[in-house]
Amino acid sequence: MRHVLMRAGRGAAVALTCAGLMTSLAGCTGSGVAAMGKPPSPEDTIRVIPDDGAREVLAGGPLEIRLPSGRLERVKVMRIESETPTPVPGRISEDELRWQPTDGTRLDLAAKYSVDVVALDAHGRRSARHTTFTTKVPEHRFIGYFKPENRATVGTGMIVSFDFNQKIENRAAVERAIKVTSDPPVEIVGHWFDKDRLDLRPESYWEPGTRVTVAVRLRDIEAAPGSYGIQDKTVSFTVGRSQVSLVDAEAKTMAVRRDGQLLATVPITAGAPKSTTYNGKMVVSDLYDVTRMDGRTVGFGGEYDIKDVPHAMRLTESGTYLHGNYWAAADIFGSVNVSHGCIGLRDVKGGSGDTPAGWFFDRTLVGDVVEVINSRDKLVAPSNGLSGWNLPWASWKEGSALR
Repeated sequence: MRHVLMRAGRGAAVALTCAGLMTSLAGCTGSGVAAMGKPPSPEDTIRVIPDDGAREVLAGGPLEIRLPSGRLERVKVMRIESETPTPVPGRISEDELRWQPTDGTRLDLAAKYSVDVVALDAHGRRSARHTTFTTKVPEHRFIGYFKPENRATVGTGMIVSFDFNQKIENRAAVERAIKVTSDPPVEIVGHWFDKDRLDLRPESYWEPGTRVTVAVRLRDIEAAPGSYGIQDKTVSFTVGRSQVSLVDAEAKTMAVRRDGQLLATVPITAGAPKSTTYNGKMVVSDLYDVTRMDGRTVGFGGEYDIKDVPHAMRLTESGTYLHGNYWAAADIFGSVNVSHGCIGLRDVKGGSGDTPAGWFFDRTLVGDVVEVINSRDKLVAPSNGLSGWNLPWASWKEGSALR
């Protein structure tokens, strides 16, 4: 929403009332003689917009201080009633008769502000004025749920992903309010999947050791008519070592590479011919020591319901996991694809660190990449989990609302 700063009306001329005035103004002033009348009140000389005690002031103002004559000596506008009172940046005009916020300044919504002004009038007399006002309290708010968690250590394929609790109409404003930076610095660009999800990533996987900062400045950003953000926080995460695992669905193997060096090649079972595994780059988004897998939640009816699947690593939102499998015979792994689309590693009931599944689970971070090749299925959709690495960089950038 765009707000237009309204110009204040022209201040009325200050009238000097002199005691004993009868027929002329000759007795009111004279060389070296001070005015005899009562000085004008600060309310008359210092014009503050919005009015003292005003409520429902919009985030874009109007906010202005004006004098009819004289000069502004000092102006301080502060957000009060918060843990740390925050000044509103602004500037006094060259003629010293007007103060306005600096360009781009927006007030916080649902906040109280104080205005303190010291000014000199045309006769050199100092006066001061104090006012307060309160900004609009929106009826509707929106928030973004995002990964990864603050202070996490993640794999080099981590994508910063925001899921919003409502459709975002003003996507450019929301994307602009979310700033992702890194040390060492790289270009990081956002990509929208529909109107309720924004993912951000660099062109290539993060370098190990990179520190990433996510500044979320959504408070008072209008995402849709009448709906404003409430989040104002900064989180950070660190990129750990590089681990990329290549699953060959035809060979039924997974080659695990750490920082480019082959750690191990382990036998797997992938999707059966009627329920093949997606091809493409997928990113581990969640780790579960044990979880329940019910085929009814992913469109397989009652074909399976396993309440204690060990060492489960989520790869897509649609239900693709890389997980331990204790119910298949040991000779299945590396020889036959029997799963419903997941990637299975040999395990035992209850899980064990001595099995291929336990070994891999203990060496996996959220953000690690698992790439599947040679499956008789389509490429995983970039929006299915953190699978955005399957989009070329040019196509990824086209999905930004800022380009």
